[in-house]
Amino acid sequence: MERIEEVTLLYDISKTLNKSLDLRKTLYKVLDILSSAMGMERGTVTILNPLSNEINIEVAHGLSQDAMERVKYKLGEGITGRVIQTGKGIVIPKISEEPQFLDRTASRRNKLKKEISFICEPIKKGNQVIGAISVDRAYDANYPLKNGHKLMSVIATMVAQHVINLETIRMEKEKLRQENRRLQNELANKYRITDIIGNSNKMREVFQMISQVSKSNATVLVRGESGTGKELVANSIHYNSNRAKSPFIKVNCAALPANLIESELFGHEKGAFTGAIKQKLGKFELANKGTIFLDEIGSIGLDVQTNLLRVLQEKEFERVGGHKTIKVNVRVVAATNKNLEEAVEEGSFRGDLYYRLNVFPIYMPPLRERKTDVLLLADYFLEKYSAENSKDIRRFSTPAIDMLMDYHWPGNVRELENCIERAVLLCEEGVIHSYHLPPTLQTGKESGTLPALSLEDAVANLEKEMLVDSLKNTRGNISKAAKLLKTTVRKFAYKADRYGVSYKDYR
Repeated sequence: MERIEEVTLLYDISKTLNKSLDLRKTLYKVLDILSSAMGMERGTVTILNPLSNEINIEVAHGLSQDAMERVKYKLGEGITGRVIQTGKGIVIPKISEEPQFLDRTASRRNKLKKEISFICEPIKKGNQVIGAISVDRAYDANYPLKNGHKLMSVIATMVAQHVINLETIRMEKEKLRQENRRLQNELANKYRITDIIGNSNKMREVFQMISQVSKSNATVLVRGESGTGKELVANSIHYNSNRAKSPFIKVNCAALPANLIESELFGHEKGAFTGAIKQKLGKFELANKGTIFLDEIGSIGLDVQTNLLRVLQEKEFERVGGHKTIKVNVRVVAATNKNLEEAVEEGSFRGDLYYRLNVFPIYMPPLRERKTDVLLLADYFLEKYSAENSKDIRRFSTPAIDMLMDYHWPGNVRELENCIERAVLLCEEGVIHSYHLPPTLQTGKESGTLPALSLEDAVANLEKEMLVDSLKNTRGNISKAAKLLKTTVRKFAYKADRYGVSYKDYR
């Protein structure tokens, strides 16, 4: 075979191997190329089963399906078995002169008058032989079998690399599948109803309503002040619904410019407006068969409200600049901290859209109305941020607890979380004290619950708090407590007696 023809052959085989991820289909095409380029009459790719040490014909050219399924070799049996066992290729000029040639496929029995040459090369994965590729061609005294041997060796290496690449791709796909399953399980666990923290009566009502509505397809309107956890409710509804494995798309309507919100929700066609250089799918299309969460729904304009009403009622819309009607199956969960009833009266929010959204309202109470949940949430955030910052902070001091309970929390759960994160960052001890909390809580002026203290009273309160905490940590052992505060036992006892703190109460 001329050098140029060999290069062309290898290029065609390389292109074929890289074209498809279907191994059998690719190997069949490789054998077809060899048939036309090398004058190959028959060709096989055999694969070794490492468990049984049996060699099976994976793909073949010029053999019947029955022969492929019927014929098996043992390791070391016949020419093919020997090639796979030794890892060395074999060239047989005339198979009629080779006693070890088995012709188990019986494909050459009626053609022995026509002499056949046989070339077989191992397919290796590193140092491990995983199979072999072989070809039959009519004997030609002028054909340099040595060159054919080298060519088949190169082709076997290319096939081996393709097999390795496919195995790598399959392993990566399996890893991705496993990771996807893990993330799906994590999401399902993360957004269980029990992960919305609270045991107050008002939160129990919220949990009950989430349980009732999750399995349905009803539109849900979550209402409540900013920072109360409306998005957590939407998460719980989706991941506890029948749509949990389908997309969950979140849209913050207040964060989108008025001139772009329609394009974001419904998509646009190429050239629909300046800057629309290609078609874009909207959030509703992306959420098909899943759930879309429209946060701050009260901030969208009247023109977009009309299209949104159509989606809710008819389950269809058109992209901006498009004429094709697109059908979608999407469950809508909306949230707002605005008074939509007042907006309807003022004319800034469509009444028919309001009633369409308000099918199943869920009200998230502000933190000041669920004071029994403050300590639960504070402990949760303390554990979370202590772990994140690698700190061993185990509890709040009594004055710190009093401050948390007395504050009115205008920023709700979000403000509480930020407050605890800040305290954890400042704290270098095992206890969160009152002085670790933000000044807003320390003064208590906004809530009007904490009286103003003189400097002497404030110092006295702090000293008493530190005495009590040290005795708690040492189970009433004055010596150890004094050592913790880096003072003498005499000074400690004097201060304790002054503030009416008895070590016996902590034993």
